[in-house]
Amino acid sequence: MIEQDLLRRFLFEELGVRGEWVKLTSSWQAAKAHQHGSENVQQQLGQALAAVVMLSATVKFKGSMILQAQGDGDIKTLVAQATDQKKIRGLVRGKENVTGDSLESMFGQGRLVLTIESENGSPYQGIVPLQGSNLAAVLETYFQQSEQLKTRLWLFANETHAVGLLLQELPAQENFEADWEHIEILANTVTEQELFELDCEQLLYRLFNQEKVRLFDPEPVEYNCGCSRSGIEKMLFAMGQTELETILEERDIIEVNCEFCNEHYRFDKVDVANILTQKNIDHDSVTRH
Repeated sequence: MIEQDLLRRFLFEELGVRGEWVKLTSSWQAAKAHQHGSENVQQQLGQALAAVVMLSATVKFKGSMILQAQGDGDIKTLVAQATDQKKIRGLVRGKENVTGDSLESMFGQGRLVLTIESENGSPYQGIVPLQGSNLAAVLETYFQQSEQLKTRLWLFANETHAVGLLLQELPAQENFEADWEHIEILANTVTEQELFELDCEQLLYRLFNQEKVRLFDPEPVEYNCGCSRSGIEKMLFAMGQTELETILEERDIIEVNCEFCNEHYRFDKVDVANILTQKNIDHDSVTRH
């Protein structure tokens, strides 16, 4: 069976290196369905989604990881998000026709922000300049600077698939440099075509057939925007009664459009009154207990 919409982790049992492989197919199609842009713009979104799935799997948390690239070039904003349950969504905003094929030529001057939003703690954020030929190079720099972990990434996307391969050192290993150099030399022979066409086990055998590699069970990845009317209601309540009433004075309807899935939400004066009343009741109930 062809592997798709899966993340697979693997470990070199005798070396201080771990890895991850991902291939997105249906989830990639769904994620880009509501996003616009030329082929090179879509490819940046696909690479970001493949990356954020792998990066979210390198940390233990309950919540979501958000990769956000912002620049002053043709592409203004790129966002990719993956939850601990491997639910993904993404968006890209910029000019309709984007020139250039390198990251810096498309984004201009900018930065990459990685945010971990954990249900059990405060958000963690790491920031690195958008400098390098592609997203993989920027993320390698991030791990080297922020985590002090040697990391290599290969990221590609086309009309049908978004794929990725990640290799990373395990902390506090003896004889690590030689192990890492050996694996990196082997991994550098991988091609874009192989990542698109081969399943994980086939690829690992092609690259590392003389190493002892433990391959873990596949983890399904799926597209799920996660937006909801109740979530939008919470956002509106947080804006406060004064601001909501000001908006309603200017127009009779508050309209909210989800940029990830293009779902459209409408709230009239009665809806807003119900939101404010119900949320205040909920808040008072929680406070009293």
